[in-house]
Amino acid sequence: MGALGRPRVILLTHLLVALELTCLFMRFSIMPYLTRRLGLDSVAFGYLQTAFGVLQLLGGPVFGRFADQRGARAAFTLSFLASSAFYLILAAACSPALPGVALLYVSPLPAALMHALPAAQMVITDLSAPEERQAALGRLGLCFGVGMIFGSLLGGTLSATCGLRCPASVALVANLVAAVLSFTCIPISTKRVGTHAQAAPPGRAQASVFDLKAISRLLLRPGILPVFLVKVVSGFPSGLFMVMFSIISMDFFQLDAAQAGYLMSFFGVLQMVIQGLVIGWLSSHFSERALLRTSVLGFIVVGLAMALMSSVFHFCLLMPGLVFSLCALNVVTDSMLTKAVSASDTGTMLGLCASVQPLTRTLGPTVGGLLYRSFGVPVFGHVQFATNVLVLLALWRQPLAQKPDKVW
Repeated sequence: MGALGRPRVILLTHLLVALELTCLFMRFSIMPYLTRRLGLDSVAFGYLQTAFGVLQLLGGPVFGRFADQRGARAAFTLSFLASSAFYLILAAACSPALPGVALLYVSPLPAALMHALPAAQMVITDLSAPEERQAALGRLGLCFGVGMIFGSLLGGTLSATCGLRCPASVALVANLVAAVLSFTCIPISTKRVGTHAQAAPPGRAQASVFDLKAISRLLLRPGILPVFLVKVVSGFPSGLFMVMFSIISMDFFQLDAAQAGYLMSFFGVLQMVIQGLVIGWLSSHFSERALLRTSVLGFIVVGLAMALMSSVFHFCLLMPGLVFSLCALNVVTDSMLTKAVSASDTGTMLGLCASVQPLTRTLGPTVGGLLYRSFGVPVFGHVQFATNVLVLLALWRQPLAQKPDKVW
């Protein structure tokens, strides 16, 4: 494990994730305003989001396999160096003396390697016993909440007081510091550390990082594909709404950058409490299958409320249900999927899981933009309700296989 020891490695992993997510939400808070200042419309903003999503979608599984083969230190360092390159380009795009539009279109290129969260999930998975995994992954939600709160506040405040270039520059410095910490403090590998870690099959030749057949074979293992499909389909409608949220906050809620930052900070507080505390407690009392069904049911109820929403106050009221459903879906499916593969493949599996969000960002701007222009905000609630009703019916007709080790 190295000089730090297991507890300190876990603590440092959480700190690095919180730092990465803080920078992520700083970016979210300035991107729509930067594109508008450079004269780009919502369609161009959608293209940028799509390009970012495509690159992360393609890079996620490959990055996960790289993490399995090269170890946690290399994975974290590579991710933070890629993020540093991204924020350097973004800061340059904010300069009036440089071709901002061209740089903005170039900026998504490093996104294929920006996967610090899957790297952290791999470390937590490797260092936790299978029966503790769901709660351990849930505690990463504390980092997500911290990142959302401070990132949204810093992004809105710094851009309002010091200009749009300031948040990008701060994020650049933060990611360079994180890269140095990763290279010097994270152990080379966290594989086969816990007593419950499964060894890789003996005699198996190490395939290439880019071996797509080896990656796709994971999805064909028993019990994996149904869970993965539930993860993709159930969360996709809410993902559409979140992709369009920056536009909705400006046009529908009539919020400025600072106000939107406060709203996302509230979202972050909920995420931190629910995923970091509530999901962990529920996981010790109920089975993963029960929590999965509850999350889908929550999406149905929230979808109905979203269809009737007419103000930012209404959105604040439905936020707790939305956050609970998102947290439960992601934590439970990640836990189920990593338990279904050997310890040598957890990074690859988490890379596949991490590709779900980029898939939403890839399709979301086009699909979400079309739905928003044609039918308005209520359509997101209608789609979420209808989709999750079908998912819930499928779960009841064909329950997912699971050991009956917890209370139903």
